[in-house]
This record gives sequence, C-alpha cells and structure tokens, in this order.
Amino acid sequence: MAYYYPGATAVGIKAEEGVVLAADKRVTYGYMLMSKAGKKVFKVLDRAGVASAGFIADMQTLARVLEAEMKLFELESGLRPRVYSVAKLLSLILYSSKLMPYLVETIVGGVDEEGPHIYVLDPLGAIIEEEYAALGTGAQLAISIIEGEYKRGICLEDARSLALKAVKAAFSRDAVSGDGVDLLVIDNSGVKEEFVPA
Repeated sequence: MAYYYPGATAVGIKAEEGVVLAADKRVTYGYMLMSKAGKKVFKVLDRAGVASAGFIADMQTLARVLEAEMKLFELESGLRPRVYSVAKLLSLILYSSKLMPYLVETIVGGVDEEGPHIYVLDPLGAIIEEEYAALGTGAQLAISIIEGEYKRGICLEDARSLALKAVKAAFSRDAVSGDGVDLLVIDNSGVKEEFVPA
C-alpha cells in the first residue's frame, strides 16, 4: 500500500527585534505536483502569524479559525493577545481533534510586550518555545543551514536572509518543496508579507 504525504519546508527564526516565518509554495500529493502557488504562511494578528507543513486544507482551515478567534478575543477583551495565547489556542484546537487529527506541523511566531517568540506545535498540540525551527520534508537540510549560521541576537534583516537561504537550500535536495518562498517578517510595527521567486 502506498502512502502519500504532502511535501513542504517551513522555518521560523527569532531575531532581536522580531521574527521571520517562511515556507515554500509547492503543493504535492506524494510525488505528484498539485500546485505551484500554495500558501503556507498566514498572518493571524497585527503582530503574529503561522507557518506550517502538512495538508494544505488543514493549514487553511486552522489559520482561518485561529485568525477569527483571536480577533474576537481582541474585540471582546480590548487586550492585545500575547503570542503564547495564539499558540495555546492552536494547541487546544489540535488536541481537541486528536482522534482525527489535523495533519500539520506548525510554527507560531510574533512579537508582544515580552518581545519576539517562536513556538513549534506538533499535530496533537504539544508546544515548545524555540529560537528557531524547521518543519516538513525539507526540515533536515533547512535546520542544518540555520544551525550553522544562527546567532542569538541576530538582526531581523539577517534572520530574513537566513530563512530564505534555508528554505531555498531545501529545494535542492527535497523534490516536493520548491516554487518560491513566502515570508512573514514581523516586528513591533506589524507584519510584512513578501514573496521571493525560486
């Protein structure tokens, strides 16, 4: 029996003044190319976003639910949510579906009053805070690039360049990742979305 897994490479890097989330655009089913324009990074708040690897429908659904719930929280409470609150809500959504899980690995990143944060979540909702992370089929190569060059206190522009280099490096060895990179660069001024061709 053949198993078909979607390919992807997603990374998150914490910098001194913000975070960078990046992911490739290719959508595959096994080794069949379904699209060259898939979106795997999503803005969920003015200073927070998610990057993910896994089934594209699950990613899109979770991003929409997360954005709606966090905006509702903001409106009702009048408070700006912490990045951990975004990650915790996503964790609860994932854990509540553990019998029929969403097939995604997720990085939640953003900036709040405590500074920049990167949280990594598995398909069942476990949360780990990290300085940097890589997920998906291209994660091994991407993380080796990041670990070789990452320094604590890296500036945001250098973190952007490193995220781009890591995801592009995965393209060279991971046949199911590619077709350009979507980036979210997040700091205190907000979220900047960017697409960089392969």
